[in-house]
Amino acid sequence: MALLQISEPGQTPDPHQRRIAVGIDLGTTHSLVAAVRHGVAECLPDAQGRVILPSVVRYLPPGSRPSRQVGFDALAAQVDDPANTISSVKRLMGRSLADIQAQGVAARLPYPVHEGPGGVVVRTVAGDKTPVEVSAEILATLRQRAEETFDAELYGAVITVPAYFDDAQRQATKDAARLAGIEVLRLLNEPTAAAIAYGLDNAAEGLYLVYDLGGGTFDVSLLRLTRGVFEVVATGGDSALGGDDYDRALADWALQQVRPGAQTAELSARARATLLARARQAKEALSACAAGDAVTLLVPGPDGDVAVPVRPAQFEAITHALTERTLTAVRRVLRDAQVTVDEVQGVVLVGGATRMPVVRDAVARLFGRAPLTNLNPDEVVALGAAIQANQLAGNDPNGELLLLDVTPLSLGIETMGGLVERIVPRNTPIPTARAQDFTTYRDGQTAMAIHVVQGERERVQDCRSLARFELRGIPPMAAGAARIRVTFTVDADGLLHVSARELTTGVEAHVDVKPSYGLSDDQVARMLQESFAAAEADMRLRALIEARVEAERMLLATRSALAADGDLLSDRERAAIEALMQAVEQARQGDDAAAIDAATQALAKGTEAFAAARMNRSIARALAGQSVDHI
Repeated sequence: MALLQISEPGQTPDPHQRRIAVGIDLGTTHSLVAAVRHGVAECLPDAQGRVILPSVVRYLPPGSRPSRQVGFDALAAQVDDPANTISSVKRLMGRSLADIQAQGVAARLPYPVHEGPGGVVVRTVAGDKTPVEVSAEILATLRQRAEETFDAELYGAVITVPAYFDDAQRQATKDAARLAGIEVLRLLNEPTAAAIAYGLDNAAEGLYLVYDLGGGTFDVSLLRLTRGVFEVVATGGDSALGGDDYDRALADWALQQVRPGAQTAELSARARATLLARARQAKEALSACAAGDAVTLLVPGPDGDVAVPVRPAQFEAITHALTERTLTAVRRVLRDAQVTVDEVQGVVLVGGATRMPVVRDAVARLFGRAPLTNLNPDEVVALGAAIQANQLAGNDPNGELLLLDVTPLSLGIETMGGLVERIVPRNTPIPTARAQDFTTYRDGQTAMAIHVVQGERERVQDCRSLARFELRGIPPMAAGAARIRVTFTVDADGLLHVSARELTTGVEAHVDVKPSYGLSDDQVARMLQESFAAAEADMRLRALIEARVEAERMLLATRSALAADGDLLSDRERAAIEALMQAVEQARQGDDAAAIDAATQALAKGTEAFAAARMNRSIARALAGQSVDHI
C-alpha cells in the first residue's frame, strides 16, 4: 500500500523541512506552551490534558528521586513544604535583594532569599538556587511537553516577557532558556503577543489597548493594527503588580478581621501559604458568585480555622487601590500617545486576573464600553507567541506579520555638566539603531568616558546608570576637532549594544549593556512621574548647565590661546580680553542662563581680531621656506 505525504496548506510536503517552533508564556503564576498545528495556533496539553503548568518548582533533599517537582505536583506541596517550594519566581528575575526588599516582596515570600553574586538567590534544601535556575526548570518541562507532542527536537521558541522588563530581566529570561536547552528565536512583549493572536483571529484594524494583568506583572500597551502590521504606539505598566497582590490584599484583610493589627508576614511560613491559597480560592469564587452572595474564607489561627465571610462589594473595596494603580498606568499610556478613550477601538483583556469582575467593571467604566473577552485570557499570549515562532522558523512563507515594538524608557549618554543626551527616545520602535556625533572638551584629549543611562530626566543623577566604558586612542587635537560617533543598537529582544568610534582613526570601543539588576516598580514609576512633574524645571536647569559648560569651554580655549600667542596683543587689547573673561567667570557663578550666554558671546566677539591674528601667524609659519612653485 502506498503512503501519502500530507502537509499543511502553504507548507513543503517534505516533513523534514518543517521546523518545530513554539511560543512560551513564562508567567508568574502559570506558564503555557503553544504551537501552530494544522495551520492553527493551539496550546499544547500535558499527558492529563491540562494546558496550564503552574510556575512552581519544589526542591527535594539530596538523593531523592526525583530531585525536584515542577507544576501541579509542586503546587500540591506548597502548603506542606513552603520553604522549598518556589513560586512567583518571575518577580525575582534580574533583581537584587535590595530591589525586592524595597518593593516589600521579600517579606511576603514563604521561602528564604539572600544576596548572591549575580542577584537574589533562593535557599532550599537542595542548595542555593538562582531565579534563572528555577525558571529553567519550568521552561525545560514545557520543552519536554512540546517535543513529546511532536516526537521531534525543538528548533526554537519565542518567549514572552512583560513590556516593562528591562535589559537585566530580559537577559535573565534568555539565560534561563539557554539553561533549559531552548534556542530563543525572540523575546516578545506579552501585550504584543496578545495583539497578534487577537488581531489575526478577528481581522481587527485601528487602535486597540491591551490590558494585561497577570499573576505578578501588569502591562498596558496601545497598538495600532493595520493589515498585519502591529505597531506599539505606547507602553506602560507596573512590573510588581498582579493577581497575587489581590490574593494578599484579601488575605491581609481577612487576618485583620480575626486578629486586628496582625500582619500576614508575621505568620509561620505554612500558615501564610495556607492563607494565601485559601484567599486565591475565595477570589476565584467571588468572581463567579452573585453580587449579594458571600464567600467564606477560612483564616488559620492558633485555636483552629476561623470563618470570615466576604462579599463582592467588600472585595472591590479591599482591592480598590490595586485596581486604581492599573487605571493610572492606562491613563498615562493614553496621555503619552496623545489619544483619548473615545479613539480606542477596543480593550483586549489578557491574563487570568482579568476574570475578576472588579477589573472588568473598572475598565468598562473608564472606556465607556465593555472590554473584549472573546479569547481565553490565560492562553492568548502563548498563542500569539506561537504564531510569531512559526514565522521566525520559516514555516509560514506567506506570512505578512510585521511587529513594531517600542523601547519603554529613553536611552542616552552623559555629557559635560552631568546632563543626559538622549539618543533613543522612549517609545521608539525596535529593533532600531541610532547614532550621534560628539567631540572632545579639552585640547589634546586622547580618551573619552562613555556613561550609558536610562530615564526621562535631564540630569544623570535622576536617571538609572546602565553601563560605563572608555574609548582610548583618540589622536591629540584641539578641543572640538575630534569626531566620536556613538551608536545605540536595540535588538528585537530589547537588548542594548553601545559602540563609540573615532571617525578619523577608526579606533572603536563597545559594550553590551547587561546590568546586574532590573528596575524596581518604584524606579519605573518615579522615572516617568518625575519626568512629567519636573519637565519645566529640568529644562531651565539644562539650559543653565549648558550655558555654564559653554562658558567654561570658551574660557579654556581663550586661556590656551593667550598662553600660545599672547605676544600678538597689546597691553590694552589683552586687558580688554581679560576683562571679558572676568565677566564670564562672574556670570558663571549665577543662575541666569541668558546672562551667561550673553557674557560668553561677548567674549567670543571680543576675541575675533585675536583669532584672526593667530590664523595669520599659523599660515605664515606654514608657508615659511616654501617656494611659490612648490605651493
